[in-house]
Amino acid sequence: MSAAPEPRLGIAVLTMGNRPREVAALLESVAKQDVPPARVVVVGNGSPLPEFPAEVTAVELEENLGVSGGRNVAWRRLREFGDVDVVVDLDDDGLLVDADVFRRIRDLYADDPRLGIVSFRIADETGETQRRHVPRLRSSDPMRGGEVTTFLGGGHALSMAMLEQIGGWPDEFFFTHEETDLAWRALDARWKIVYAPELLLQHPRTSPARHAVYYRMTARNRVWLARRHLPLPLAPLYLTTWTLLTLARTRSLPGLRAWAGGFLEGLRTSCGRRRPMRWRTVWHMTKLGRPPII
Repeated sequence: MSAAPEPRLGIAVLTMGNRPREVAALLESVAKQDVPPARVVVVGNGSPLPEFPAEVTAVELEENLGVSGGRNVAWRRLREFGDVDVVVDLDDDGLLVDADVFRRIRDLYADDPRLGIVSFRIADETGETQRRHVPRLRSSDPMRGGEVTTFLGGGHALSMAMLEQIGGWPDEFFFTHEETDLAWRALDARWKIVYAPELLLQHPRTSPARHAVYYRMTARNRVWLARRHLPLPLAPLYLTTWTLLTLARTRSLPGLRAWAGGFLEGLRTSCGRRRPMRWRTVWHMTKLGRPPII
């Protein structure tokens, strides 16, 4: 019996055209990997793109579709090629420091056919990982890997078979919590999510609040998550928990006002199709240390 073919990787980079040097450095680090990807796609999200090497497919969008919409364009373009089994999304200001990242990803997927999502470890130039970049509640040790219930948007890998089954990114989210929406659907379809800290993406230290729409979309999209995916008894618990955490953590009065506006927007506007997760998924997430109320 012949061995199963090794998974083939497709790399997706989303950019708004304002980081040409960072994108060039990222693509150089991609080219230095000891396992070459089958494809590399760079999407200009409402912006023109510079000239790239011949092996890079450039896609220029006329308008900014947000993180969700832009990544959907990237993975669908990779699907059109027909030779990609795993999509690797990388932030345009990230950098692959080690040359064996793609080989490690390939081996992880080759060893487990139910592996849906692999989350990278993100660290700044000093090697420090921010607390928000550890995809579990107990975040004191960013080097502790294993199964988790969510993943990092800046650097991750997605099974193409999983995306075909559960669908892609939620276009309407635009920005923030699109990873949670995708993760919850993956878990409900019994795909695994693994945090692999040996997969390092170097990334400048930033705050998500640097984006003007952060507070509004964070609140709106959390409400949409609850309305779309949570069993009815859990939705108010989830939203109450995050309301209390937001009030405790946010020191910006304009930010709180924007958050309140986004919360109301989430209640009043369409969240898309409701498909609540099974109670077995709730229990599975609880066993992994993060029930869907926190």
